[in-house]
Amino acid sequence: MSSSFSKDYILAFFTAFIVTILWSSSWVIIKFGLKEISPLIFAAFRYSIASIILLVLIFTNKSHRKSLYQKSKKWYVMMLVYGLIFITSTQGGQFIALSLLPAITVSFILNLTPYIVIFYSIPFLKEIPSRKDFIFFSFAFIGVLIYFIPSGLTILTFNGILIGFFLLNTNALSSILGRIINREGSSSPLLITGISMSSGTLILVLIAIIWEGIPSFSPLVILMILWLAIINTALAFTLWNKAMQKLRAMDITMINGTMLPQIVLLSIIFLNEFPQTHEWIGLIILIFATFAIQFIQAKKNSN
Repeated sequence: MSSSFSKDYILAFFTAFIVTILWSSSWVIIKFGLKEISPLIFAAFRYSIASIILLVLIFTNKSHRKSLYQKSKKWYVMMLVYGLIFITSTQGGQFIALSLLPAITVSFILNLTPYIVIFYSIPFLKEIPSRKDFIFFSFAFIGVLIYFIPSGLTILTFNGILIGFFLLNTNALSSILGRIINREGSSSPLLITGISMSSGTLILVLIAIIWEGIPSFSPLVILMILWLAIINTALAFTLWNKAMQKLRAMDITMINGTMLPQIVLLSIIFLNEFPQTHEWIGLIILIFATFAIQFIQAKKNSN
């Protein structure tokens, strides 16, 4: 390995890690913002601004414009469906779930995504789970039972958990669809992200306005939206896609695996969310089981 490659690799690794910190901090910022603004409007404005930035980057680039003109109707339909699932349903649902549940609980639910992806991969990607996959799935299921069963559920938290598990399924579907789209390798990540995000955001804006109306924004909320849109979305996605060009699948798994611990730590410090003993046990089981199954999947895909 040459020293220049080594430097590029190290830079990509730390860039990706910094992106996960930005994404983890989003959970805390969203929780604070939800004290003043309704969830769907909050999500709609965040992704509207991010979409505008990405579209500007796309349409000011001659090669990207040319590529868009050459795309088929099928490709645009695929982007619309991807945007509807990933942005409208998943991101909109995440803001609603965070308005009802602690950030740690929502993150816990979303960390079950790899297991749902495995089962969705059977019909969509023709990928059959291994025996190890089922073993770690069993461990994760035990972690879920330990985390949730001892807790008393109110109507509010029950509704939040239902939304959380709906969010889990849409997140898994978006992962599957994203893999199908990227398998073709004919479109740049910027085009896929920008067009799918824009289409999904447009639908999200319409739903948000009809359902929640247009509120007034305080200067603090405006600052939160701008930070989430510019730094934690547009910039973070750009840095992430650039880093992915240098990293292996196993590296990405390791970096992604740090997000739940990051969110737990940030939630304790800034949101005063302190997990109970049984919740700590469930979290630890899920973190190790999820990391193991993602590492196995990444190793399989790299062979």
